[in-house]
Amino acid sequence: MRSWTGRSRDWRRGDDIPSIIEVKDLVKVYNGDIRAVDGINFAVEEGEIFGFLGPNGAGKTTTISMLTTLLLPTEGQAFVGGKDVVKHATEVRRMIGLVPQELTVDDELSGRENMMLQADLYDVPKKEAKERIDNLLKMVKLDDASERMVKTYSGGMRKRLEIAEGLIHRPRVLFLDEPTLGLDVQTRAAIWEHIRFLRTEYKMTILMTTHYLEEADNLCDRIALIDHGKLVALDTPETLKRSLGGDVISLSLDKDEDLSAAFMEVSGALDVRRDGKDYRIKVLKGDSAIGPLVKIATERGAAVTTIKLDRPNMDQVFLEYTGRSFRDDDQKSKTDMMGRMAQARMNERRR
Repeated sequence: MRSWTGRSRDWRRGDDIPSIIEVKDLVKVYNGDIRAVDGINFAVEEGEIFGFLGPNGAGKTTTISMLTTLLLPTEGQAFVGGKDVVKHATEVRRMIGLVPQELTVDDELSGRENMMLQADLYDVPKKEAKERIDNLLKMVKLDDASERMVKTYSGGMRKRLEIAEGLIHRPRVLFLDEPTLGLDVQTRAAIWEHIRFLRTEYKMTILMTTHYLEEADNLCDRIALIDHGKLVALDTPETLKRSLGGDVISLSLDKDEDLSAAFMEVSGALDVRRDGKDYRIKVLKGDSAIGPLVKIATERGAAVTTIKLDRPNMDQVFLEYTGRSFRDDDQKSKTDMMGRMAQARMNERRR
């Protein structure tokens, strides 16, 4: 298992880069023994899409709940726009938007009525609210369905309405908690398009949680890997993948002859492992190494029966930093933990 030394641009480095979110030694303990968030540190720059990647129960939603003032930290500090989320909670709420994991829109109202209700909550003047609502509904492609009752909406339409609601007061920071959870591939792609548009058009800072690996890889400028409440890595997707050390070429020959030494002579070869006729070769650049490897095998009188190129992906990154596959959790213990955390959150919010 790798350890993380905070090599990315976090608050400890003191860079002169504006950070709109700063998290310092943040801890959240439920019921005295469930350490849902365990001393995490990171900073988010203004205008970036910052991703929290981790399995269910890793601490993603708890972190967002503290940053959006819904939960009080047990220890540590967090700042949004320079404001302490505990001491200046009201000011923080006015500069952020939140699209929660659970759908909160009212089924018995129309899409437009839901939007008007949200505008009233943020004291947006009526005339201005109407213009904003028209623009937002058009942006999320719900303008044609704006007068329909939300109970007639699909899951993807409801999620798009939630995103529009989170933008009605023009927040500086938008928090998205599992924005595409349970949606089909086409709807997820549409949500990705909206997220990119928000950053490009409004220079908005977006912090999103997800457990979809490709979503974090495609959308985020930087990714924080969180597991069991701890931050185990933080960097750009490309840097995290490059940290694994190269591409992997798997090939099989028709002869049981050891060509390991010859394969290691290929430019960019880092490691060769052999199991009979099968080879696993780590190289710096897979595309440029395939040809020379096949040529060596042919010159030695062996035919390549199968060949496969695997590039580093986020699942392999998670495996490298945690020692286990991203989805290799014990389902029962994970479900039990999530249930206990959900009950604890509910009890805390009732106080």
